[in-house]
Parts: sequence; C-alpha cells; structure tokens
Amino acid sequence: MGDLFLVRHGETEWSRSGRHTGWTDVPLTEHGREEARRLVPLIRSHRIGAAFVSPLQRARETAELIGIDDARVDTDLREWDYGGYEGVTTVEIQRSRPGWFLFTDGVAPGPPEHPGESPEQVGERADRMLAKADAALANTEGVVVLIAHGHFLRVLTARRLGLPPRHGALFQLATGALGRLGTEHNRPVVAGWNIRPPA
Repeated sequence: MGDLFLVRHGETEWSRSGRHTGWTDVPLTEHGREEARRLVPLIRSHRIGAAFVSPLQRARETAELIGIDDARVDTDLREWDYGGYEGVTTVEIQRSRPGWFLFTDGVAPGPPEHPGESPEQVGERADRMLAKADAALANTEGVVVLIAHGHFLRVLTARRLGLPPRHGALFQLATGALGRLGTEHNRPVVAGWNIRPPA
C-alpha cells in the first residue's frame, strides 16, 4: 500500500497573523503561493495515484500550484469549524479563557451555519477521510495526496496512528509543508514531517 502525502496550504494573511481560519475563504499571500510552488519537485518525484482537496480556495490554489489539477474536492477535508473563535487568535481567546487549548477545550459556539466542532467531531471527519484515502490506495498504485489545512491534518495524523483527536497537538505542521504517513511492518508511521525544500 502506498503512502499518504499531507499538504498544508500556503500562507494566508490570517495564518501569518495567527487568526483561526476555518470557513472564512481567504486567499493565499504571494509568499504562500511561493511556498506551494517550492513543493513541486517533492510532489513530482512520486507517482500520484489519487488526490483530494478541501473546497476552500487556499487549498484549491495550493493544489493547482503544486501541479495537481484533477484533485477531488471533498468537504471532509475542510478546516476545523472554529465557531465563535473564527478569526480570533489564541492570545485573544486566552484573555477570557486562561489556559485554553484548542485540542482539548474545543471552541465557543458560533452562528447556526458554523456552530463550531469539538475535537471528537473533527476526528470523525478525519476517520471518514482516511477511509476514502484507504479505498483510493487499495485501487491505485502510487501515493494519495490530501491538500488541506493545518489543524485538520494534525487530527487526521493522530487518527491514522490510532491516537485520540486531541493528540493532533503533537504534530505541528507549517504552511506550505508536506507530511508523509506510511507503514512499517504493516503499522502506520510518520515517514516524514514538515518537509519543505530550501527557500
């Protein structure tokens, strides 16, 4: 079975400033576009069996810039729904909730169309996405690429390794970086993390 390549989209104005960016559809910065372009040699050095992308423009543009034009859009790859914390930084949240931590405490309720998600709900989406990725891996040769968002991909990594969603906290993933999940002796492993070519 091939590996999973996890690509976090390039930098946006909100990711640069630390604002929680769930459903807000912000574009890449020019630096974010360059981060994505630098991944091309890493991606092209492998045979891609299938690719999936979040519906948000920052992920879709990253997919195009790394040369994946035929990725399947999948809503399960969208970023964590931050509810009432959308657009707010951790520092700002901790002024009213000292010690708050996303991966254990979740988010404040938001509007009806974006009520927010608990770590467990994000974990359920990650499990669904992993099932789809495994089906693709079973039916193709090569790697499967998922182009999405930092917090979601961290939870997905934890779930791939059999860990609870909160353990996504252990897998910081930079913008425009690649993570590789593989196997060793038929057990899931992190085969590479935060891979980025030199600037």
